[in-house]
Amino acid sequence: MELTVASYNIHKAVGLDGRRDPERILAILREIDADIVALQETDRRFGRREAVLPHQLILSHTPWQLVPLAMTPDGMGWHGNTMLVRKGIEVIAAEPVHLPTLEPRGAICADLRVAGRRLRVVGMHLDLSGLRRRRQLRTVLAHLGRGEGDDPAVLLGDFNEWSTRGGSLREFGRAWHVLAPGRSYPARRPIAQLDRIVVSRGWQVLDCGVHHSLLAARGSDHLPVYARLGW
Repeated sequence: MELTVASYNIHKAVGLDGRRDPERILAILREIDADIVALQETDRRFGRREAVLPHQLILSHTPWQLVPLAMTPDGMGWHGNTMLVRKGIEVIAAEPVHLPTLEPRGAICADLRVAGRRLRVVGMHLDLSGLRRRRQLRTVLAHLGRGEGDDPAVLLGDFNEWSTRGGSLREFGRAWHVLAPGRSYPARRPIAQLDRIVVSRGWQVLDCGVHHSLLAARGSDHLPVYARLGW
């Protein structure tokens, strides 16, 4: 099995030019062409928390389906976290992961079946506080530990972790491989590796990196990160 996974904080689809442009975000995702995509900041923060990417536009003009996680009538995820999977990938189950936080942060977990093989994928947007980030990662890992079997797992998201190896990343033990796709924030001149991909034991990392393109350079304040994985 070979999969391409990606994570992208889309900043509510507002680019560096100040325009909210959902079609530009979807064009950037088509450039990456990942099988599984974790998105952050996909809902407006206040009011009815409407989704900034139209559902019908995703379904009719992209190769992905939405993992069903809308927790509000007009939203498309949990605290702005959304997951897209390529059509043909089976979504067995999906649920929010309630994180200890003072901010509107969260994580989502999906059990998927790809080519007959089960795997678990978590998308997350962690806290600005280092102490709470560590607690949040412990919560995510505990949630995965309660799952059935020994399915391979992938964690994707905006970790808000400025340290390249320390800080909250110390929560991952030998069973996990923390990838370093590269500097993804801020998009105009990236200096920090805030966006991360973490894989469980058994995955073969074929490639990983930051997606640079003319569209991505102005589509959000973050650049997307990706990894190509084999199992």
